[in-house]
Amino acid sequence: MIILVNGNEQADYAYLTNKMFRIRAKVFHERLKWDVNVVDGLEKDRFDQENPLYLISVDEVSGNVRGSLRLLPTTGPNMLRDVFPILLPPGEVVESATIWESSRFSMEPGAETPEPGRLLSSVTGELLAAIEEVGLLAGLTEVVSVFDARMVRIFRSAGCPALIIGRPQRIGECMTYAGLFEISETARDKIRAACGITGSVLEPQSTRRLFAA
Repeated sequence: MIILVNGNEQADYAYLTNKMFRIRAKVFHERLKWDVNVVDGLEKDRFDQENPLYLISVDEVSGNVRGSLRLLPTTGPNMLRDVFPILLPPGEVVESATIWESSRFSMEPGAETPEPGRLLSSVTGELLAAIEEVGLLAGLTEVVSVFDARMVRIFRSAGCPALIIGRPQRIGECMTYAGLFEISETARDKIRAACGITGSVLEPQSTRRLFAA
């Protein structure tokens, strides 16, 4: 299940967001060796102050946070434009009211293991399907993202290969890419089929609050 949390609601959902920031520290600081800010085991950056929309995967039985990502409009501050412009051709900027940026895609260690007979884990499938669902609700045409080489295979397995823009660069210990992803019912259905998802992954209550902030 995916719970949506607006950035200005972090204090109201401290349990979920603190777990999310802790997982981010494990992934981006400890594993990928990115130069990120970690305080008291929590990874946060300045874009967390820009009222992003967090998509948080929560186990419906245990309530444990299993993974997350965040979405930001490209018309405001975002990582591709302000941190990783080197990934784009000189002078090129991705900026549109119908394109949001997905960043900080991360999962609890162990949550990446696929179920028997599947190429991808259920958490990966939930998060990718949730991007499509939110994008459709928001009237988006595309989502742009910065990701490492490992994710290229994952996106292909999920039926949502990225349109690579610019040139990959080595950041930290991995090759890093910028790519565009189509937002459409067709793309959503391909992800659902690849990941064995039969319906919406969004928690209804948080969906109703999607654009309340």
